[in-house]
Amino acid sequence: MNNSFISVVCVIDQSKELAVLPDLLIGLYPVLRSHFSDYEIILVNNYFGVAVDPYIEPLDAELKHNIYLINLSKTNNWNNAILAGLDRANGDYTVIFEFQFLNQPEKIVQLFEKTREYFDIVYLRAPSRKTNTVFRPLFGLFYYILKRYSSLQVDEMAHNTRIISRRALNSLLRMRENLRYMKAIYSIVGYKTTFLETEVPLDTDEGVSFTERFRTSLVAITSFTTFLRTLLLWIFLFSFIFLVGVIVNALKVKFTGIDLFGNVGEALSGWTFLVILISVFFAITCLNLYIMSIYLSNIYSEIKQRPQYIIESIKRF
Repeated sequence: MNNSFISVVCVIDQSKELAVLPDLLIGLYPVLRSHFSDYEIILVNNYFGVAVDPYIEPLDAELKHNIYLINLSKTNNWNNAILAGLDRANGDYTVIFEFQFLNQPEKIVQLFEKTREYFDIVYLRAPSRKTNTVFRPLFGLFYYILKRYSSLQVDEMAHNTRIISRRALNSLLRMRENLRYMKAIYSIVGYKTTFLETEVPLDTDEGVSFTERFRTSLVAITSFTTFLRTLLLWIFLFSFIFLVGVIVNALKVKFTGIDLFGNVGEALSGWTFLVILISVFFAITCLNLYIMSIYLSNIYSEIKQRPQYIIESIKRF
């Protein structure tokens, strides 16, 4: 028996999750009761228009006593739904638990035991990703951008199931961003983090449309990376090189009648001036876009009001 209060947060946003909800709760009950001095199970109903209560009412009274149900007013993004549960969590440790591990409630105990090695965040890591072959390169591109153009330490094989200590959760809840991508926020918060290997693959095709995943990817790329600003920089550099090439080519045709590729050409009246003028304005436009992107990026960062630092602990001697 561990002398700790643990909170377990689960999000319900599919009909098949609702169907197995009683099995999940019945499986969690003996594990939580026998290993922790106190516990609570927080259910977030993100399946708008469907009542969860009938699935809970037939359960044992002692189990129901520790269940809290949060009904959202509409179906929301999963990242926002999980935040609703984390805001309500009161435990010394909080576990985000996925329905994928319905038959493995002992994973909670394993995650908790790993925190005894002075880790604040411990997640389950998948051996592979189960997804459509067509979409696999898109996942690779997304995580490449996320790692290449940010300082985030994001594990592309990480399950959402993880345990978070109280101090790490308090810091995480300070990140009150409207556009959320939880895996990036875990990295921003920091603290000592590790993982446990699991045999369950990441099922990225289940229950979430491509449109929703694309929207989440855009949130992550625009909110946590400098990719678009870097892209504008490369566009400007390319436009400048293009400007130099066009000017040299136009002048060469005007004075020699032969372009850079050795082709014979005839410079019409005003053609050289027009080509140079268009190229100059094209390069200036790209430069202005890049400068504006820097200002917008700085404003965007300030508006988010992320803490400049997070104190892990203070030791007095």
